[in-house]
Amino acid sequence: MAEAALDDVFIDDITFPAEDGYLLGASLFLPRGAKRHAVLINSATAVPRKIYRGFAGYLARRGCAVLTYDYRGTGDSRQKSLVGYNQPKSLVGFKASMSDWAALDAAAAVAWMHERYKTLPLNYVGHSFGGQALGLLANNTEVSRALLIAAQAGYWKLMASPERFRVYAMLNFVGTPLTRLFGYAPGWSGLGEDLPKGVFEQWVGWVMSERYLFSDPNLPGLTNFERYRGTLRALCLSDDPWATRPAVELLCSGYSGTKAEILTIAPADVGAAKIGHFGFFRPEHRDTLWRGAAEWIQAAD
Repeated sequence: MAEAALDDVFIDDITFPAEDGYLLGASLFLPRGAKRHAVLINSATAVPRKIYRGFAGYLARRGCAVLTYDYRGTGDSRQKSLVGYNQPKSLVGFKASMSDWAALDAAAAVAWMHERYKTLPLNYVGHSFGGQALGLLANNTEVSRALLIAAQAGYWKLMASPERFRVYAMLNFVGTPLTRLFGYAPGWSGLGEDLPKGVFEQWVGWVMSERYLFSDPNLPGLTNFERYRGTLRALCLSDDPWATRPAVELLCSGYSGTKAEILTIAPADVGAAKIGHFGFFRPEHRDTLWRGAAEWIQAAD
């Protein structure tokens, strides 16, 4: 396990086992000084953990121990397994679903951070699907504070127009036929990264359902939404066509065990031309969005 220093932050590229033993690729960011908080960053769908590297390093410089990781079948978790790193690169026949990402991968990440930093408050950052996953975790009670960024119940009709029609067409008329043809969802179809077939199909089912994952009768983890009792803040970016205010509100309504604070942020509020679904994590927002998020994450309850 090689350790490298980035400015005043240590970065370890590591692996840790999911709930079923499958090894997940991860990066641990540590401050050189005292650790005051533990933070777990949970990715969006088809987004590799490297996207969060800058924000993770920023939090570490402020005294946080931060973990980023890739869900099974994506990024560095695509080729890792209990028997080593020789898993075939092809995702054909690879068994995984979005509910696996939550129940097996994200739950294990929470447990790993809680065990390793049990004396520190455990805080959760969830981007898009990462914010949905929190509600599905049986151990979400270990989380003190959760910051949801562009996290939504992604029913296609709650997306902004005309993007909702592009998404509908892409998922149903491009992604679905290609997934059936190839046995996995190819990233070049417009997804960003390749996705396991089961992940893509479950995702499409949710996007086409009026209450998104809340409409899924085969999702036992839904009962865990109400178990979360920690502090919850959701950031809604006004120019995000996917995580619109109604979609963010629908997701937050599932967290009935706490009162969600939903903040709508316009690009002009932070002196930016655009933010969108992914822009929060661009380094240009270090002194605005990042600083505000860090101050909230590190605030005392």
